[in-house]
Amino acid sequence: MARQDFKLVHQLRVRWAEVDPQAIVFNAHYLMYFDVGVTEYWREIGCVYPQGFEALGVDSFAVKATLEYHASARYDEMIDVCVRTTKLGRSSIRMGVEIYRGEEHLISGELIYVIADSKTRKPVAIPEALRELILVYEVVAPEQ
Repeated sequence: MARQDFKLVHQLRVRWAEVDPQAIVFNAHYLMYFDVGVTEYWREIGCVYPQGFEALGVDSFAVKATLEYHASARYDEMIDVCVRTTKLGRSSIRMGVEIYRGEEHLISGELIYVIADSKTRKPVAIPEALRELILVYEVVAPEQ
């Protein structure tokens, strides 16, 4: 994806505890950065997690995560976590995530969430209110 396709850009500073003996961010921490970015995405569109989801009677569950490493971040660097919804299914949401250091593209990834009833935890259709918030927010319309 092109960086300009992302409206949500959340800046983080790499902390000492996140680097390994090679002095670069340990690979598993990128998933944590993805999670922070997605949390900020929900806040930005007006559906703060978990309260906004609870109000709709739903929750979200990660069912797939993929990462592709292009370069590494290091201690004390500022990185940008960019998040967007790339596809809206009936009950699933696919999110693209990219991490940059300045203009340098470090990480590409994808997260797939299933929307489920908050009590039964069984998949349900994405609530229209949530679908509308996503569609109004995005710079590039997600596939549907």
